[in-house]
Amino acid sequence: MSEKTNALGAYLRARRELVTPEQAGIPDIGGRRVPGLRREEVAMLAGISADYYLRLERGRDRNPSVQVLESIARVLRLDDDHFAHLLTLVSDAPRRRRRRPRRESVPPGVRQLMDSLVQPAFIEGRYFDILASNTLARALDPRLAVGGNQLRDMFLDAGQQRLYPEWENATECLIANLRQSVGNDTDDPRFAELVGELSLASPRFRRLWARHEVRGQSGGTIRLDHPQIGELTLNRERLSVGGAENLKLVIYHPDPGSGDADKLALLASADLPVRTPEKINALGSGDL
Repeated sequence: MSEKTNALGAYLRARRELVTPEQAGIPDIGGRRVPGLRREEVAMLAGISADYYLRLERGRDRNPSVQVLESIARVLRLDDDHFAHLLTLVSDAPRRRRRRPRRESVPPGVRQLMDSLVQPAFIEGRYFDILASNTLARALDPRLAVGGNQLRDMFLDAGQQRLYPEWENATECLIANLRQSVGNDTDDPRFAELVGELSLASPRFRRLWARHEVRGQSGGTIRLDHPQIGELTLNRERLSVGGAENLKLVIYHPDPGSGDADKLALLASADLPVRTPEKINALGSGDL
């Protein structure tokens, strides 16, 4: 049974392998064939039978009670985001027949708002496609151009690693955000295309995807090493777009009066040559 047909089992197995015996409070007597906890150890700590837990992982029982899931989540050290994702994998409600995917479209008013901002801003879709961006966003990162995809660029473009000194953390965050966004809607054609491409092309993507990390999108900070203005740290806000499901308006802004604010103002006002993605790619790319 594949991960696609047994999403619950794949998720439990991946999370089980990330919990050490020490974290679970049990002695590690060695001789383990797989990392993390054994199935029978999870069952014991969760207060359920080993046979029942085995049925869950093998997809023979797909509708456990909330109480059972809460016990398993406690053993597997799942936080709220991971537990919410777990709940999406066990619903026995029949799925509606999939409609033809609708093209993600930016409302004109939101586009005007984005263009009016003095900060770098762009609009991303459910799978981190760039649907719109303002001039300063593209000056900050030329890959934030319409038609780009942040996942593809972050994992497959060597130039992006140079731009983001904390590239490894950024890739972990993107994967966890993708898991949270998709939930159990894994038969979406766009999702299948993107994950398939990245799984074939990037060993790091495959490793991170197999961990089943889940994290909701939220504000935070990003650190960039820009080729013209040097290093700067910006705050990042992700705002939901009303009336446009799954679209986010992303805004980067510096702390007022900071050196980062001065650098961003220089980038916005100076006649600096903006390198296109094609020029950046010419510097070299490869699997990261």
